[in-house]
Formats: sequence, structure tokens, C-alpha cells
Amino acid sequence: MAAADFPMMTTAEIRSAFLTFFEERGCKLFPSSSLIPDDPSLLLANAGMNQFKAYYQGSKTMREIGATSCQKCVRTNDIDIIGSDGRHASFFEMLGNFSFGGVSKEQACSWALELSTQVFHLPIERLYFTVFTDDDETYDIWRKLGVEESHISRLGEDDNFWAAGPTGPCGPCSEIYYDQGEDVGCGRPDCAPGCDCDRFLEYWNLVFTQFDRQEDGSMPELPHRNLDTGMGLERMSAIMQHKSSFYDSDIMQGLIKLGEDISGVTYVGDDYTGASRSLRIIADHARSVDFMISDGILPGNEGRGYVLRRLLRRAVFHGRLIGIEGAFLTRFIDRVNELMGDAYPELLKNAALVKGIVSAEEDRFSTTLDNGRVYLDEALAGLGDGEELAGSAAFMLHDTFGFPIDLTVEIAEAAGHGVDIDGFNREMEAQRERARANVKGDAWGSFNNIWSELADTLPATLFCGYEDDVLEDARVLAIVRDGERVAAAAAGEDVEVVLDRAPFYAEMGGQVGDTGTLAGDGLSVTVSDTQNRGGIYALRVHVDDGTLAEGATVCASVDHHRRELLRRNHTATHLLDAALKEVLGDHVNQAGSLVTPDHLRFDFTHFDALTTDEIRAVEGLVNREIFAAKPVVTQEMGIDEAKAAGAIALFGEKYGERVRVVSVGTEEHPFSRELCGGTHARNTAEIGLFRIVSESSTGSNVRRIEAVASEGAVAYLEGRARIAEDAAAVLKCRVDEVPERIGALNQTLRATEQKLKAALTGGSSDAIAQAIDAARDLGAYKLVIARLSGLEAADLRNVWDTVRQKVAGPVACVLATVTEKGQPALLAGATDEAVSAGFKAGDIIKKIAPLVGGGGGGRPTMAQAGGKNAAGIDDALAAAERELGL
Repeated sequence: MAAADFPMMTTAEIRSAFLTFFEERGCKLFPSSSLIPDDPSLLLANAGMNQFKAYYQGSKTMREIGATSCQKCVRTNDIDIIGSDGRHASFFEMLGNFSFGGVSKEQACSWALELSTQVFHLPIERLYFTVFTDDDETYDIWRKLGVEESHISRLGEDDNFWAAGPTGPCGPCSEIYYDQGEDVGCGRPDCAPGCDCDRFLEYWNLVFTQFDRQEDGSMPELPHRNLDTGMGLERMSAIMQHKSSFYDSDIMQGLIKLGEDISGVTYVGDDYTGASRSLRIIADHARSVDFMISDGILPGNEGRGYVLRRLLRRAVFHGRLIGIEGAFLTRFIDRVNELMGDAYPELLKNAALVKGIVSAEEDRFSTTLDNGRVYLDEALAGLGDGEELAGSAAFMLHDTFGFPIDLTVEIAEAAGHGVDIDGFNREMEAQRERARANVKGDAWGSFNNIWSELADTLPATLFCGYEDDVLEDARVLAIVRDGERVAAAAAGEDVEVVLDRAPFYAEMGGQVGDTGTLAGDGLSVTVSDTQNRGGIYALRVHVDDGTLAEGATVCASVDHHRRELLRRNHTATHLLDAALKEVLGDHVNQAGSLVTPDHLRFDFTHFDALTTDEIRAVEGLVNREIFAAKPVVTQEMGIDEAKAAGAIALFGEKYGERVRVVSVGTEEHPFSRELCGGTHARNTAEIGLFRIVSESSTGSNVRRIEAVASEGAVAYLEGRARIAEDAAAVLKCRVDEVPERIGALNQTLRATEQKLKAALTGGSSDAIAQAIDAARDLGAYKLVIARLSGLEAADLRNVWDTVRQKVAGPVACVLATVTEKGQPALLAGATDEAVSAGFKAGDIIKKIAPLVGGGGGGRPTMAQAGGKNAAGIDDALAAAERELGL
């Protein structure tokens, strides 16, 4: 392609030009939504239309004629193909233009052509258009706009018809292709848009959602036609930079060149194998990893967490393939931030957190990779030409070493072997299905839910409970029983009730819903919970007396004492968040919370368990703010103003244009300032006291603190005091003497245990004496193989010392035990003479450790291993005998 055909543009310039074009034509500019979609049927945001689903359904309306956005997306359906061609990627940006009845099909097509030819200056002779087989309307529009008949093709339903599911909204599509030239095509005379080759590159898809498909197959028109257009930014970057692959465009080349620098290998643009493929994979996956963690996704074993972990580990693995030793992925995170931080400031804001999580995950996987590769390489070496790796072996790698099945397949294929996936699936089908699931059912499956219907007809519930616990004249707007709207509920019935106004706070932001009562003439109702149903507050109630009817006026009363405890615990949670940031660092972000009347729970991102000193420091800071009796101030302001004032936005949370800001203290820079809609104490002194009960891990890079405050703290300390008093009574001493008395008892116990271990591992041990008597004479050395009881892993070294002392001449041993925790432990040892005769302790342990579900190694004279499967000890010892020719 000649560079003079049209001017070049950077990725940033393309993004800006597209958004500006549509904003100037009356479309509202929306920022990209989070990769964590509001739609529970979606695993990850994978299209620009995701955040506009409510507008398509009609539950939201827009004053403007339409919307435009640049949406960050992650798709992993084709992860195995990524790097093997110039088109597929896990992370991509989707430029979009959307309308919900405000833009006609003619206008949409006209704008698409105008932007393509007059802003991007693409030659019209290089553009090709497809329409759905029966869509004469769009065909005629393109022709009226001047598109040659030879540049318009008709494609079938698989290519040019979009549907949300078997029934529901649907409509034809029209795609725009760019002709990259015959030199990148298949050369067939019938090559045209839709061909599998790279000649015709689709860069824009216009979806006209205009029908509502019924169960009988009929498709009546929707009340208004919707428009969903998407332009892939990466593909457009390749076109506008005169490249045939987006991996050769500016952003991806910035990442690939970093990979070249770190690894020393050279990237070849038209080579889709070997090192060049690995460089593409690392560059692509690094972007996904950075954006996913920045949006609040953490590595895990299912759902989004598994997708993230799989991408991260695959990048690390391909780094190893091209010779990168040691950790390297955080350098790619830095480069992604350099290249894309201006467009996505959340990358820069969360850089420390992302790098910490990536570093910890990379370190863990490096160990997994080392241990698993030893087992896998040995298993592959034992296969014949073209023979499949058994499913049981793949399962062993996954279950014991945490080795991803996709890496097992990739490594095996590189060695010329397949993997028995059916056998693997039989071993762990349920786990694999959870991990690989990309979509949870129909994307529009909740369209006809009763609460969606109510949202269309009822106003959002007005919450008026920040200051008042009682509302005298609330009106009943709806009653729901077993998923259906009813007119009334009689005494004894359990239903859900919607009021026009409510003092009850619905469960949100970790704070549990309020309870209380509804009352009227002859009516008594108990409220057991309050839930938020898309802006409508659903009160779960039991009708005690009378009849609750739609349209009735009731007195709504919140359980005052319970509400006061919730206020205090919620403010204590904010103080805890701020204290953790001060003690541990700004990388701390909330990853979940629970605020109940009697305790609070706070999950946060951090890489290590808190030390005792850190826990005490956090407690001290929270109690300092409580004792300072600071006022808790709430203000409502614009989101940008709130962030400028330093308000903490929850990691991965979505906010509207107006937000409520809760500050602890009146200083310009208070100890805590967060965006929060919950109820709070009026003054920190109301909290009284704060105490951390426990600190633990909930998963990779996420810690959890359980704590109590106010009455809960008093109850907790009273309980601790009773425990101390009971311990003193048992030990027959004063409470203040308990630690000293327990210390003395511990010393006595340790001395007794040492005497017992000496008897079990020393020369007087009957078990060791019997093992030595049963030693095999192999000529050059004697061999002791024994399973011993009652020992820990460290004790096996003492047994080996005893064997060397008791056996005259060269000797070797293979020993096994089950520890007090039920875990197997192995040891192999040999004198120098036995090693010279062929006994290699490290090799023996590497061979037999997988049979106890573990790994290990060491020197030829000494090696140890632990494991998970104590039942495999006998098999391991038998394998050692076979390895030594016995």
C-alpha cells in the first residue's frame, strides 16, 4: 500500500477524532464503563453497547439524540489464536455511536461514510460494504450515498444479523471493510468481504436493532429503532498507520519493542510462530491484565478472576519461552501506563496496586511453572511418537501443581503430542466448566423480570432516612408475592412492598438493609429486610395483623437501636479504610465490605498478612479518631468536584454525576473522605471503641479484617475477659499471672517432646533399628528404605544422621513419614561413596514426589519433599525401589 493514499494518524488521534465527530453532531460523550459490567449475565464488558442496555430496554431515556464512547473490552473466546494472526486480541477498544430512536438508519450510514472518507480520508475505492441478505433498505441507502454496486455484498444471518437471544430485540447489520490489497489476500478470484483471508479488513459494524422476534418466529417492529455501531480502534489504527496487522501499530509496537529489549529476540512482522508469536501474546495480555486489575478484578480460580489469572500466567509462560528469566511483567505494566494512561487515568491511579498484584502472582506462578515442568517434561519424554498425554497426567498437573490445562496443551503440542482432554474433563468437569464459562445465559434474560416491569412504571424510591427514623405518611405503591404483583396481602402472608418514600435504607455498599415496622388502622407489619431493586426499594415484610393494600398510607418506622449500631459500624469502616491506607500504603483498596449491627468486615487489596504491630497501629489510628470526637459531615456534589476534594471512590465502583461525600472531620484534608450513600454516625465519639477481631486471607492479594465497634466491641472485650478469668481458674492463678504460667507449662511440654523425639529418631529407636537391620546390600553401598511414624519433616534429617552413624561403610536411604498435620514428607540421603556408585538423592525425590502430590529436590547427597497425598507414600517408596533396580 502506498503511504500517499491517505495521511497517517496515531491511535490517540483516531480515538479523539471519532468521539469529537459524534459529539459535534449532538451525541452525548460517555466515558468507558468498567470491565465489570452491571449486567450479571456478562462475565466481562465485551462491547460498547453493554453500558447502554437500560436505554435499549427503555428503562432509561436520554435527552440527546444518541451517545458516543470508547469502551475498553476483554474477550477470551479465541485466546488460543491470539498471536497467531494479526487480528485477534484479548483486549481491545471499541469506538461506538449509539441511538435509541433519535438517529435514522440513513443518518447513521451517512455519518459513517463521512467520517471514513472526510475525516480519516480513506479512499472510497478501497471501501466495501455488506448488508443482510434481505435488507434492501440499507442497500439502497449505500447506493444513494454514492457507493458503487460492485462494492456492496449481501451476507447471511451468521454475518449480518444480530440477535440478543432466540427471542427479543434483533435486527440487520451492515459492515464496512477496508481493502488492504491483493498482496495480503488469498489470491482467489472470488475473494470478497467475508473471506477468511486478511485482504478485506472489517473495521466498522452498524447494527440496526429494529425488530422484536417472537416465539413463533414473527418479527414485529420495535416501538423505536435502535442504533449500535462499533469501530474497532485497533483495526482502525492498523489501517490509518498503513499496516496490515494492528500488532504493527503504534501502541502494540511500543510493547513489542519492550519485549525485544528484555528478551533479546527480534520481532518479525509476518512471522506468526515462535518468538514473534510470543511477543504478540505478551503485549496483548499485558494490556488485559493492567486494565482488568485497574477495574477491580483480582486473580482467582473462577469467573473473571480465572480469566485474569489465565492471561497473566500465559504471558509469563511465553516470556520463559523466549528466554526471559526472572520477573518481567511489571515492566510491561509501566509501558502500558505510559502509552494509555492519558486516555485511561485509572491506570495511573492504580499503578502501585496493579504492579504489586502482578508481581506476587508472577512469583507464585514461576514456582508452579518450575515444579510442573519437571513432571510434564518427564511425562512427555515417556511418550511414543504422536502419542497423547493421558488425561490423568494433565489432571495431576492441574490439581497438584496448579498448572493450567491450556499451558499443558500448548507445551505438549510444541513437543508433538496431543492431550486427552476428554479424560481430563472426566476428572474435573465441574471446575473446568466454571473456569471456562464466558457467558451466563441470555444477555437479555431478565428483560421481563417483575422488578424490571415495576421500574418501567414506578418512580425510584425516595430515601428520607438520613435524619429521621419514622415517616408518617408513606404510600404503598406495589406489593409483590412470589414474583407477581398483587393488590393486597392478608395477615400471615410474607410479601415484598414498595413505598413511594421510605426511611428504610436498602442494602448497598456493604451496609445491610434496615428492619422495622409498618403500621396503619388495624394494620401491623414487620419489616425484616430492605433490598434495592434497581432504584426501587423492596421491603421484605410479614403481615402480622390486618390487610396491607396497594394505595394504602402507612407509618414506616425503622428499628432505631439497630439503625444507630449500623451508623456507628459504617463510620468505623471508613476509619478502618483510611487507617489501612496510612499504615500499609495507597495501594490499599476496598475489595468488599459488610456492615451489620454487631460487627463489620472489610476486604482490601494487600500482598501480605498484617503483622501484630501493623494491626495495633491500625487499631490505634481508628481509636484516635474516635476519641477525638470529630463531626461526621455529609455533602452532595458533582463527581468531579468530589474527586478533586480527595474523596475516595471505591475500587471498580460506578457512580452517577451527583454523589454523596462523607468526611470525618471538618479539616480541608480530613482523616477520611469517601463517596458513600450509607448512614453514618453524627460524631466519631458515638462509636465509642474499635477492636480488630481477626485478619486473614480471602484469596490471592486480598486480605480480610473482621472487627467490632460500639456495643459489639464492649461485648467482645467482656467475652475476652471471661476467657482470661476461666483460664486463671484452671491454672489456679491470678489473671495477670496467666501468661507466665502458660509459658512455664510450654517449656515443660517442649522438654518432654524433645525427649520423645530423641527416642524416636536416635539410636535407641526400635523402628530405626529394624529399618537398618532390613537394609539391602547393593554391593557398593547399603540401602535403607523405611516408613516411620510420629515424625515431622525436619525429624527425617535426624533419622538420616542416625542411619549414617549406625551403618558401617557407604549407605543411602529413602525415608517417609506422615506429619501431625497429615501431610507426607520424604527424604533421600547418601554418603559420598553411595553417590559415586550411582545413588542421586535429588533425582530420586524428583521421581517419587509427584506420587504424594508434591514436589521437591536437593543435592545428590540430600533431598527432601513434601506433598498433599499421604495415601501415596507406599507407592512413592515402591517407585524408589524400582528406580534403584530392586
